[in-house]
Amino acid sequence: MRSERFRWVVLAVATFTQAAAGFFVQGIGALGVQLQRDLGLSATQLGLLVSAAQLAPLAGLLVAGELLDRFDERWVVGAGAGMVGVALLAGTFAPGYAALLGVLLVVGAGYSTVQPGGSKSVASWFDTSRRGTAMGIRQAGLPLGAALASATLPAVGAALGWRPTLATGGAVALLGALLFVTVYRRPPERAAVQRVAGRRLVLLRDPAMRRALACGVSLICVQTGLGLLTVLHLHEQAGLSPGRAAAVLVAAQAAGVAGRILLAALSDRARTSRQSVVTGSLLAVAGALVVLVTPAGGSPVAAAAVFVWLGFFGIGWYGPWVALVTEAAPAGRTGFALGLAMAVNQVAIVLVPPLLGLLRDTTGGFTASWGLLLAGTCLAAAPLARRPRRPARRQPDSEPANASPTG
Repeated sequence: MRSERFRWVVLAVATFTQAAAGFFVQGIGALGVQLQRDLGLSATQLGLLVSAAQLAPLAGLLVAGELLDRFDERWVVGAGAGMVGVALLAGTFAPGYAALLGVLLVVGAGYSTVQPGGSKSVASWFDTSRRGTAMGIRQAGLPLGAALASATLPAVGAALGWRPTLATGGAVALLGALLFVTVYRRPPERAAVQRVAGRRLVLLRDPAMRRALACGVSLICVQTGLGLLTVLHLHEQAGLSPGRAAAVLVAAQAAGVAGRILLAALSDRARTSRQSVVTGSLLAVAGALVVLVTPAGGSPVAAAAVFVWLGFFGIGWYGPWVALVTEAAPAGRTGFALGLAMAVNQVAIVLVPPLLGLLRDTTGGFTASWGLLLAGTCLAAAPLARRPRRPARRQPDSEPANASPTG
């Protein structure tokens, strides 16, 4: 009974650590107008700031996945979140834009452990009947942190400047690291893991994994573009003030929190496959992007509604997607499978922000940027037109031996 209760404590701590570690980086989009003014940045340079924090995880996620298959998640996640906090506090001494880029590179290296580590820690405490819901709640930590950052960091920056915003983000990240290290423990019933020998990239031969990766890359591009361009689009295209535009972004991120929980819970239902929920999110996102490339994208009301819709599906997809990847992983390789899938997504996270910013700078509008994301979603959705059969859900290597079917 104690384990039954403690699993929810683990879920709460993992969710908070996720939100705390990503707090500052997820708030960069809301700080876009202010950073452009204070540091004299173009949209391309603003996109590079986002990419800098996402560059190190290209390799770091693979390393983190391997570490998670060998060591306790408690220390791997705690050390990474602590590195994020220390780097942001050190960034308060950065002399300008170039140094800030370097700080965010270090932040990205630390954050590499938090995503796969938190996912594996939650998977180890919940069985398949509740894993989607648990993963959705845990993954809601990212948009939750983004929403809180969007609501608070612009006010901190406006009152005190951009350096105190880094200090705020650093303090929050350190709090998340301390809480995870103090509270998290592995399940006492966790069975011994038999490691799988052989080449790790053989995972890419699995059709289920390839489908998940195709959807993941397309949707992570939309999620990244949403964080970068929402405030700028609403301010420049729809005529909203920076404060009101940031409020819409907060609403979109709050919708993403709800989406991650509700869509993941839907994927737990016996008649619904996780892949079909992810595919449905892809189609819903494509429909919203069509609206943004039409004149309706310049209407304040219509654009705000579309961004909230995009928040629900364009952020909410991640909960069922992580559960999908976890259950597609072979025994003994859950950590590496998560790291590999997230590393593939990371390529898009690094490349897309400066590309979208460049399109905005060169065309003077947002149609090309949203059109590129629309093309990507259509390309990913095309092979999924035929509904695949629902596969049996595998218990991952980290499953508790006597997990209750009711979670």
